Amino acid sequence: MGQMIIPIKVEGASRQRKREAPKGRRVDPAALARVQALLGEESRNADMLIEHLHKIQDAYNCLSAEHLAALAAEMKLAQTEVYEVASFYHHFDVVKEGGEAPAAMTVRVCDGLSCEMAGAKDLIAKLPSILGRDVRVIAAPCVGRCEQAPVAVVGQNPVPHATVETVAAKVEAKETTHTHTGHIDYAGYKANGGYQLLRDCVGGARDVEGIIKTMETSGLRGLGGAGFPAGRKWRIVRNEAGPRLMAINIDEGEPGTFKDRFYLEQDPHRFIEGALIAAWAVGIETIYIYLRDEYHGCRGMLEAELAALRADPPLADMPEIILRRGAGAYICGEESAMIESIEGKRGMPRLRPPYVAQVGLFGRPTLEHNFETLHWVREIIEKGGEWFSSFGANGRKGLRSFSVSGRVKNPGVKLAPAGITIQQLIDDHCGGMLDGQTLYGYLPGGASGGILPASLNDIPLDFDTLQPYGCFIGSASVIVLSNLDTATEAARNMMNFFKHESCGQCTPCRVGTAKTHAIIEKPHWDLGMLADLSQVMRDASICGLGQAAPNPVDCVIKYFPHELA
Repeated sequence: MGQMIIPIKVEGASRQRKREAPKGRRVDPAALARVQALLGEESRNADMLIEHLHKIQDAYNCLSAEHLAALAAEMKLAQTEVYEVASFYHHFDVVKEGGEAPAAMTVRVCDGLSCEMAGAKDLIAKLPSILGRDVRVIAAPCVGRCEQAPVAVVGQNPVPHATVETVAAKVEAKETTHTHTGHIDYAGYKANGGYQLLRDCVGGARDVEGIIKTMETSGLRGLGGAGFPAGRKWRIVRNEAGPRLMAINIDEGEPGTFKDRFYLEQDPHRFIEGALIAAWAVGIETIYIYLRDEYHGCRGMLEAELAALRADPPLADMPEIILRRGAGAYICGEESAMIESIEGKRGMPRLRPPYVAQVGLFGRPTLEHNFETLHWVREIIEKGGEWFSSFGANGRKGLRSFSVSGRVKNPGVKLAPAGITIQQLIDDHCGGMLDGQTLYGYLPGGASGGILPASLNDIPLDFDTLQPYGCFIGSASVIVLSNLDTATEAARNMMNFFKHESCGQCTPCRVGTAKTHAIIEKPHWDLGMLADLSQVMRDASICGLGQAAPNPVDCVIKYFPHELA
């Protein structure tokens, strides 16, 4: 009581200006019209984001800020969602406001180990001055043509056994696209009994349980690297509640691997029939094929063959087959990262469980297979599971397609018994070492599989046989080193690759690969620090990239200590 009351003055209307337009980049009507013209009648669903980014990149040679804003508006996505995806993949060139667009033509020179051994560094050094300022020359991770090393890619046109002269000629002629020919087309495949097995399955001549048992008897394991038994995977996914989907991985980005491309270029319908048989057995509605962007000629060929298949389907109510295009990210070879990419997102691996077979593509149970696994389905079922398992050497069973590159006379895909040794593979299938060179070491499973010395040339090459030596076979990509090479330089090349390709999601991999690379670039290695980094990466990385990245360095320390003396 008796306290002074301070009156409150009621203010009039606020002077704060109202926002005249939504916050953020405004959409330019002209840019929106250009994007709409590119997209045409295609779906604007979020899972089509990467496909639509490719359309803009192909048309304008970059992704400008105005086009990204227009695409976000057209697809009803936040601009941040579009930008984070566009900036994640190596084959998209994002240009911010006021930024400079890349040169009209890009030449990518593969700097994978096989190409480096064949002279890629020299090409990368010489080409910029010869091709001039109107051509961008950049180093690129493995492009999947290791048997043709060194390889350059002019636009989207691969140049095998590249020289300065052959690359310059392609640039001068503006030969930037690749058309693949020489494969068995739809008509040719059907003429040789193709799709008859599929019709027998659907028509009742074969039963599901018998087919799955044949796959189990064969012992066929996933040939993308993980090696999970194929028949067991079919049974697991079949037991999940529908609807079910399939995702086929043709993103073979492991340095040294090219077997999938080799088979795809020869006989594309063989894997498609395998996929349709698997879809029938498991009860799958839609099949997604994820093809790496580096395989431009294969993509055009596969689009044409799928169109022919749809125009004259071998059965009624054939599952829909959708082809999706990668965008230059090694991590998308990991099954859950590939699924994220198919859904139009950054290719970042998922935490498990749940597993892809339970909660996969679009949240549905998903049968995920490597291309080569499906390539074998028809022949295994026609000839019986015992036929496939009858092959093998040194106590192992089955066949393996080895992608062999490096210092051998005849590199390429070599179909050989599982369990063959590196010495047998070189002598019996590759014509021996290059003249005047001797075996020094080898990578049995690409970048991730470690490095072994010539003294261990009698180890059977197969699943489960290399782990005691700190290595694994993975996708059976074998890179052969000679007395002209060092394991130290091979490890540096591999670790540079892992540093470049880490998705960055988890700290152990993101920081561990960069730190390890920095240490091994020095003349003297800090072995204690490398051991700590290796342990942390193996224990705490989310996916196989970070867990396997220390393998080459650990193998140098274990098997090639004389190089570090």
